[in-house]
Amino acid sequence: MNEVLKTIGDLGIVPVVAINDAAHAVPLARALLAGGLPVAEITFRTAAAEESIRRIAAEVPQVLVGAGTVLTPEQVDKAVGAGAKYIVSPGTNPAVVKRCQDHGVPVTPGTATPSDIEVALGLGLNIVKFFPAEAVGGLKALKAMAAPYGMMKFIPTGGIDAANINDYLAFPKVHACGGSWMVKTETIAAGRFDVIETLVREAVGTMLGFQLAHLGINTSGADASLAVTRSIAGLFGLMVKEGNSSNFAGTMVEVMKEPGLGTHGHMAVQTNSIPRAIAYLARNDIGVDMGTAKGPAGGPVKAVYLEGEFGGFAIHLLQK
Repeated sequence: MNEVLKTIGDLGIVPVVAINDAAHAVPLARALLAGGLPVAEITFRTAAAEESIRRIAAEVPQVLVGAGTVLTPEQVDKAVGAGAKYIVSPGTNPAVVKRCQDHGVPVTPGTATPSDIEVALGLGLNIVKFFPAEAVGGLKALKAMAAPYGMMKFIPTGGIDAANINDYLAFPKVHACGGSWMVKTETIAAGRFDVIETLVREAVGTMLGFQLAHLGINTSGADASLAVTRSIAGLFGLMVKEGNSSNFAGTMVEVMKEPGLGTHGHMAVQTNSIPRAIAYLARNDIGVDMGTAKGPAGGPVKAVYLEGEFGGFAIHLLQK
């Protein structure tokens, strides 16, 4: 897969931005970066789009900047010349797609029907935009339309917000989602980049859905494990569930029969997407120990430990 498109998939959300004043481009990009979502689709709906892309590409290169609402080959030339790393169009225009391919820049054209998908396939594409997502039937329509096309993935855009994004992202054929709820034009125009940073951080948190699943405690043997488990279970009226390598007090506490990772034990943290969680943590210089990964052979990772300890505890990521 193209590295730019892979990065978009890892990020999960693409902020779709309309900027009326290019002076707002760099502060916006810095707010996206600080909020944990270093990507922006700058739409060619405004006269400031080309210059906004140019400024972001030059001054905030950590942000993956692309151009949206690209309607003509000439706009492709302008966007790429300004530094756009990817192109998005509302429909599947072969002339636009071919010009992007000439430039070696990935493009995700809009599709709303099986015929659109057929055209995109004929142009050699395997990731397209689904637009306008909610207006043409939402996730139900996408699932029905995508069924015959196992080779195609989609980036739904249009009507996506914090309330429905995880429904879309849970569908395996969704590569990422585009949305503008955290980067509204009026908020940008007012210069409220602090608000945008907060909304972006909340959007990332909603997408990843980090949640403490249980606390793991290391003990020195089976007898000690069972004693600690019963003690904790008695405190809170929890059921004791005995296992081969550990015992559980309800679902809150796992007590290991032999010391596991972490000086004191581990914290099990659930997430909506282990791949996106890994990418998010990597952007914050936190690695994972893939030697601890568990999952079906050839299938997705279901559990993995982070590298290092935190307050004497290892952290164990679990797929929800």
